[in-house]
Amino acid sequence: MNEIGVSRDGVVTTFAIQRPWAKNSLSIEAARMLKQAFRDFEADEDAKVGVVWGTNGTFCAGADLKELSTGVVYEAWAGGSEGLLGRPLQKPLIAAVEGHAVAGGLGLALYCDIRIADPTAVFGVFCRRFGVPMSDGTTVRLPRLIGESRALDLMLTGRGVDAAEAHRIGLVSEVVSAGSAVTRAETLAREIAQFPELAMRSDRASLLASRGLSLSEALENESRLAEAAKRAEAQAGAARFAAGAGRHGGGIGG
Repeated sequence: MNEIGVSRDGVVTTFAIQRPWAKNSLSIEAARMLKQAFRDFEADEDAKVGVVWGTNGTFCAGADLKELSTGVVYEAWAGGSEGLLGRPLQKPLIAAVEGHAVAGGLGLALYCDIRIADPTAVFGVFCRRFGVPMSDGTTVRLPRLIGESRALDLMLTGRGVDAAEAHRIGLVSEVVSAGSAVTRAETLAREIAQFPELAMRSDRASLLASRGLSLSEALENESRLAEAAKRAEAQAGAARFAAGAGRHGGGIGG
């Protein structure tokens, strides 16, 4: 079995972690494979939105601790600039979480733009109990998503957070019926992909970049990123609206 499965359905690319014997934890090689799959997706002009999930009822249990116990270094798995969970991709990713998304699996879910969960989902810094630090971006992304107080609670206690609590604190966007997270995520991916891409991606890039900028710098960056979309898409989109398209939930395609 290929440990990282990649499938395409039109504009949506789905990435499946397929290591059920290890609770879909990522070995060094599997992390490299997933990183390469993400880069290939990013370079594919016909691929618009990605979905990440784990097979056999587990999203991802983080790094493979059995492999880590041998003394290997998880450079490819880390959140540094060259790691799997380093810089954001230039295209949106949606996490479809069923079962455990813990330790580095939580980091992978946080790397995505949107998280959809089913009732079996569990999130947590479970590596706390083994003395393994978070080096996958979790200490940076988690407080930005749910606030510093809640993030400290999760990181210091290592406790599990179920789907209902994850939704309540803003860790996930939606909780769906059991076993339907992937289907819902792929449906949402297709909906997002309908929008004119340049404007959507420039707004996303502006939001992500604004975190380290002052208000004035962030506003300047937003204006700069929006210019290309204004030239390429905005006038044509306004003309479609004036002609009646996209109103009351109607067609929005480019």
